[in-house]
Amino acid sequence: MLVGHTAQTVQQMGWAGVKNGALLSLMAGKFDVFLTSDQNIPYQQNTTTLPVALVILVAPSNRLDALEPLVPKVLAILPSLQSGSITTVDRSW
Repeated sequence: MLVGHTAQTVQQMGWAGVKNGALLSLMAGKFDVFLTSDQNIPYQQNTTTLPVALVILVAPSNRLDALEPLVPKVLAILPSLQSGSITTVDRSW
């Protein structure tokens, strides 16, 4: 789906059930970008110290068919993302 990039789900990594703060720490050094549909993370975490770039996907649901239209937009921004940055991607982006 994200051609040219390696992607893993939280479940694939064995991190299901881990809270966002701990999850972001686990990602440090393993991933560069965290894709999520959780729009509350910026209000729950100190985003200035994130070990990864955060991309918040805004869609009618978190089902694959609802998120898939956002993929071209995500692919377009991936090269420019930096650790600690937060980018929101929705259908109007």
